[in-house]
Amino acid sequence: MTSYPQDPGAPDASYLSFWRERHLCTLTTPRPDGSPHVVPVCVTYDPGARLARVITSRTSAKVRNVLAAGPEGARVAVCQVDGRRWATLEGRAFVRTEPERVAEAERRFAERYERAPRPNPARVVIEIELTRAMGNAGRD
Repeated sequence: MTSYPQDPGAPDASYLSFWRERHLCTLTTPRPDGSPHVVPVCVTYDPGARLARVITSRTSAKVRNVLAAGPEGARVAVCQVDGRRWATLEGRAFVRTEPERVAEAERRFAERYERAPRPNPARVVIEIELTRAMGNAGRD
């Protein structure tokens, strides 16, 4: 299997199908010293909006790392792996606190992961404005 780039706004059917399966993912954010901070997360992918979303608590290290990057956003990646299949989405991350954006992220989480997220009054959403998609999901 070889990796290949995708347009994150128009992925092929097999790539999108892989992102609709229930998988735990990783999010890589840059710490203020430039070193990578990698944590497990649940991710939703919205190619029509060119967004990936991660719900989290506003006090998490990943949120602090994104905010520390400033108004330009943080360059981040989310990745999921299932055996030999893998897919990565890259882009600029921003922390969103607007109730409607958080609610949309919660709705998408519940759809993909087939359960509602646990209640969290400190919830925010990290929205990743996608610039690149790559992987081998669906390729032989």
